[in-house]
Amino acid sequence: FLKVVNGAIVQAHNVEIDKRTYEIKEDLLAYVVFELRERFKSNAREIVLPFTIQLDNPQVRLTIPVRGDKKKLLELSERNAASYKRDKQSAREINTKPRHEEYFVLALKNDLKLKKMPAVIECFDNSNLQGTHPVSSCVVFKDGKPSKSDYRHYNIKTVTGPNDFASMEEVLMRRYRRILDESLPLPDLIIIDGGKGQLSAARQSLNTLGISDQIAIIGIAKRLEEIYMPGDPVPLYLDKNSPALRLIQRLRDEAHRFGITFHRKKRSDSMLTSVLDGIKGIGEISKERILHGVADIQALPDMSLAELTKIAGSRTAGIIYNYYKAQKEK
Repeated sequence: FLKVVNGAIVQAHNVEIDKRTYEIKEDLLAYVVFELRERFKSNAREIVLPFTIQLDNPQVRLTIPVRGDKKKLLELSERNAASYKRDKQSAREINTKPRHEEYFVLALKNDLKLKKMPAVIECFDNSNLQGTHPVSSCVVFKDGKPSKSDYRHYNIKTVTGPNDFASMEEVLMRRYRRILDESLPLPDLIIIDGGKGQLSAARQSLNTLGISDQIAIIGIAKRLEEIYMPGDPVPLYLDKNSPALRLIQRLRDEAHRFGITFHRKKRSDSMLTSVLDGIKGIGEISKERILHGVADIQALPDMSLAELTKIAGSRTAGIIYNYYKAQKEK
């Protein structure tokens, strides 16, 4: 993602998406465009892309360049993505070295001037697409390594519309109230994906629960990777190559990946449900099977009986085919 203003690149960002077997590149790119515009509050009137996507916004012009400055800009973006991929692969290789994680955790303690070693770190990220299906994710690292069995998803229950502050406050309240109720250990450090506003909302929940003095908490803003700490209006800027910042970024990126994966599944399930609702005889297991077998859910009504049989089995395929056939004949 490159943001260009008056011919100058003013912002750059990369995001990694794990592709599912039934997803096509056009749908993936459309999702990422929506998600990035929401994430960075972009109101750009033109988007330069490598291929056409479906974008339900008549005020935005899609450009697929074949030559000129915009083609060069697209190529630059692709080179940045390739470099990002190489760096990620190198980081994964480095992370296999023994004692590497301990070094990163110690650097984090020293750079943030924490009172104790952050052996257990929890990171939170909110995800929504134009206000739909708001969710939040929590990832947990223990001794600098992901503890995936402790990862959690949260459906936002009390907040209407895209409100990151209120969503963050709700999720931290729910998570740490449950931890206190079950007498489980608290983490050593909490990382919030966001700036002063999100950090303040998170702190409000900890204050309400009476544990704000028991857990260190920071926020990381996306634009310049500023680190915000409670009670300090001036952000901390860590060296971009510092082990501490790299560990924080790794947690933040993992929380974002985990969150948008869950968000995409919710949207896919919702879309599938809307398409198949009203067809009697289609159970939840059949819906899940169809979800994982079809590339474009909206194309389901136009598929042949043979195509439906491949993804849903003969019985379910017959029900779907006859239903849509009857709809077309009305």
